[in-house]
Amino acid sequence: MKLFIAGHQGMVGAALMRRLAHESGIMLLTRSRQELDLTSQAAVEAFYAAEKPDTAIIAAAKVGGIHANSTYPAEFLHTNLAIAANTIHGAYRHGVKRLLFLGSSCIYPKLAPQPLAEDSLLAGPLEPTNEAYAIAKITGLKLAQYYRQQYGVLFHSAMPTNLYGPGDNYDLQNSHVLPALIRKFHEAKAAGGTEVTAWGTGTPRREFLHVDDLADACAFLLRQENPPDWINVGTGTDVTIKELTETVAAVTGFTGRIVWDESKPDGTPRKLMDVSRLAALGWKARTSLRDGVAKTYASFLAEKAAGTLRS
Repeated sequence: MKLFIAGHQGMVGAALMRRLAHESGIMLLTRSRQELDLTSQAAVEAFYAAEKPDTAIIAAAKVGGIHANSTYPAEFLHTNLAIAANTIHGAYRHGVKRLLFLGSSCIYPKLAPQPLAEDSLLAGPLEPTNEAYAIAKITGLKLAQYYRQQYGVLFHSAMPTNLYGPGDNYDLQNSHVLPALIRKFHEAKAAGGTEVTAWGTGTPRREFLHVDDLADACAFLLRQENPPDWINVGTGTDVTIKELTETVAAVTGFTGRIVWDESKPDGTPRKLMDVSRLAALGWKARTSLRDGVAKTYASFLAEKAAGTLRS
């Protein structure tokens, strides 16, 4: 199998590389952002025509937390829409037989019944703070579904919950909540600080999946002969942001006070995935939140020491 991983240098793509690099019978095909602009239809078409991969995993995306999504919605919609359209259409045109598109749990309506089931898609309004990103991901999911329906190609999608792990973005303004907390608590401890401010009320509930578990789920899904058009990937358990914050504080060794800035937005009240369909196929996540945060903090320290930290 000649397997193209789009976005191999990102957190998810790097995890896929770690997971699939030593699989027998797979030749990995990659291009950096500098080598291939996925927002350019002509560039993507030329790449597919020249390399002719059998399979593709679309892990490339413009991603960010509440602040980034709220501040730059036009860029989040346009960039992710272009990536999805170009990679999926180009794959069909150039004979890619199997494609796995990676979406996000934010595709589901803000007030959909919890846990979020695959059938909730398009059943109500989206969470406003990441609506632009969600619309682009829904479009990619639907493109894969319709190319499969119309042309018989095995294009399908996986919808992961909130991800974290090695290679995450630790920028305090534009990152997701877990890496932002790791950096905040690490820097506070290093500076001898006695207080850390966290956003919101701490009451929203979130589910977190270690990125290496997602990579394993993707490898599992690629082995399925007739996978669903889209399927949730998560742990099936959630915690409050307060519990998450206290876990990160404990792992990093911060012993000071946590102050909640309730003027900052909470986002969706709860976001837990229904992972029963994936469990029925025979896969489940293996990394506990505490172990995953500890592994991620260790990678944060290693990346910081090596000068490769994304911040």
